Amino acid sequence: MRLFKHLFAPSAKRLFPGDSLKRITDAIAESERHHSGEICFAVEPALHPRAVMSGAQARDRAHEAFAQLRVWDTHANNGVLLYLLLADHRIEIVADRGFQGRVSDEQWRGVCQLIEERLRAGEAEAGVLAGVEALTAILVEHFPREEGAHDVNELPDLPYVL
Repeated sequence: MRLFKHLFAPSAKRLFPGDSLKRITDAIAESERHHSGEICFAVEPALHPRAVMSGAQARDRAHEAFAQLRVWDTHANNGVLLYLLLADHRIEIVADRGFQGRVSDEQWRGVCQLIEERLRAGEAEAGVLAGVEALTAILVEHFPREEGAHDVNELPDLPYVL
């Protein structure tokens, strides 16, 4: 059954057309004006059939994407990946080691729940935007932008369709 879901997964480009990706990009850019962290959004329609057959899970793929997209490669180790795997209806957040001991699993789960509510309502873009807003609040609390700090955008704000 899971393999079938991955073979016939919904299109990421249909859920997130170009204008939607632009609004998500703008939301990430605006968010990063208020903190020193980096937010990366990636959406993947499905896993390769071999990965599904070998038992790969969304969390595994999110960690791979975290490395592949170099979200870990920030000066303060404060990058966050918001990852959606459409075929499994999974939302994963992978945060760099700078968040360790600062943000609880429950806080990350709360962000995921906000997104899930909107996705269930058929509002994919609104879900991601709500997630970016919730991540912004976490980042502002733990990594506020220092007054007079020069804005260095360490990661692209543009979402990734994997």
